[in-house]
Amino acid sequence: MVVMTRNEAINLPRCLSVADRFSECFVVDSASTDGTPALARALGARVVPFVWNGRYPKKKQWCLDHLPLSQDWVLFVDADERPTPGLLDELARLFAQGPRHAAYWIDGRPVLHGRPLRFGCWNRKLALLDRRRAVFPVVADLDVATMWEVEGHYQPSVAGSLGRLRHPMDHADGKPLSAWFDRHNRYSDWEAALRADGRMDRLIDGERSGRRWLKRLFQRAPLRPWLAFLHAYLWRLGVLDGRAGLDHALFRAFYYWQIGVKARSLHSSDSVSLSPPNAFNRSKVRLRTPGSSMR
Repeated sequence: MVVMTRNEAINLPRCLSVADRFSECFVVDSASTDGTPALARALGARVVPFVWNGRYPKKKQWCLDHLPLSQDWVLFVDADERPTPGLLDELARLFAQGPRHAAYWIDGRPVLHGRPLRFGCWNRKLALLDRRRAVFPVVADLDVATMWEVEGHYQPSVAGSLGRLRHPMDHADGKPLSAWFDRHNRYSDWEAALRADGRMDRLIDGERSGRRWLKRLFQRAPLRPWLAFLHAYLWRLGVLDGRAGLDHALFRAFYYWQIGVKARSLHSSDSVSLSPPNAFNRSKVRLRTPGSSMR
């Protein structure tokens, strides 16, 4: 189990409450100032400091390359996530029998207003990896300064078949909602920059077939914020989650609205740059996408 942190003391106790179910637990910390490293050690994790040098690899690939892991399989868990009891039992059965795939998709169940959502749009990511057969592709995004040290919303390239686990991780951020808006403001900077000049299309081209066509269709669809809202609230029955379902669907719509506005501004001659001038020379890094996929 690998948890990447920067000032996550408020979320870490819940996240690491399941650490004893794993053979080893690493917390890879980026100069936290809120006591995260000491808390992680007290909760039984092995803390490894990380200082990004402004280049590749970014943090997840660095973990695969440099952590002193004794196991070939890695479960990436965000500090605001926690594997559910069902997922922990499913993982135990999987490794007792032997994994049949090279990586596994795991759903993230949003927790909003204090309760897990039953419906709506959950995220899904390749969180369980055989590190011998997985690599996070180099995506030419160093010009998007707000994304800094962590890979953007894309998944690793995997040499082998992919499976999907039935049980989710709960995604419950204990920070104020302003932290969610700050984080997704940065994410939308990244996605808008890649959409504006075609890099997103090249990244999508690396998807496996089914997801590739769905993402291409959504990428080119008009009124994406409305589609995102209707998909989450009506098609995926977010309406049945009451106020929390409505708020979550509106959050998704707002996120895609941000991307659209920022991408259009980047096309206009009077746009404000999302990053400092000359922050990155794109000609120096090639986009490497085979087999990659996005969240």
